Amino acid sequence: MLLAGVFFSIMNVSVKYISHLPAIEIIFFRSLFSFIFTFAILKKKSIPLFGNNKKLLILRGVAGSIGLISFFYTLQNIPLASAVTIQYLSPIFTTVLGIVIVKEKVKPLQFLYFGIAFAGVLMIEGFDPRISPWWLAVGIISALFSGLAYNIIRKLNVSEHPLVIVFYFPLVTLPIVGLISIFAWVPPQGWDWAILLGIGIFTQFAQYFMTMAYQNAQLSKIASLNYIGIVYALGFGFLLFDETYDLLIYLGMMMVLAGVILNLRNK
Repeated sequence: MLLAGVFFSIMNVSVKYISHLPAIEIIFFRSLFSFIFTFAILKKKSIPLFGNNKKLLILRGVAGSIGLISFFYTLQNIPLASAVTIQYLSPIFTTVLGIVIVKEKVKPLQFLYFGIAFAGVLMIEGFDPRISPWWLAVGIISALFSGLAYNIIRKLNVSEHPLVIVFYFPLVTLPIVGLISIFAWVPPQGWDWAILLGIGIFTQFAQYFMTMAYQNAQLSKIASLNYIGIVYALGFGFLLFDETYDLLIYLGMMMVLAGVILNLRNK
């Protein structure tokens, strides 16, 4: 899980490092790499590509696309650690949406934890002039649609092979971002190509190590390690982008993490 966190963080840094390229274009290359990689594995294992519940699979792809596009835009336009912290609201939205989508029960105490997390986000936005209400809203949209995608995955986990669910993400995303990219295309130059390739590779490694962790250890023991990513983001943001924060913003970040982790432990 720690290795997964490192690779996800390097991917985030790479996206921010090439902010001169539109986020939609970066997602196009990332999705293209994921499409080729997943397609090759599915063919090698002779797994049917298009699954059974196509409507839900397409909906998962759309939700994941919106979540990823909005997250990449926040990465490029607000401080790295702030973008990552706001994205950590996704487990909150996963739980809240799960009440309706997968009929999950939520304890009353968990709503207190939700409130703590959202209060932390408001503190980050309120005390950091680099974060406008617009980009805060985009970040929350990213977390919301990520939570929706996770719930759809939970509904699909009985009827679909995990690789098919993964495959539908680039399958749906590529036409969307490809069409939009036509109107905002900026030709990559020099090292941009290596970084774009790296984003695809780092993402695959991150997902591989995270899957291994979830498959081979108790969820309760490793889930919280996912949030070590905020430490990576703070470190990379300071070293590479000269990003610093006031004490109250650090407190807001801790409130977000506390709300999310307490919610997970309470379940």
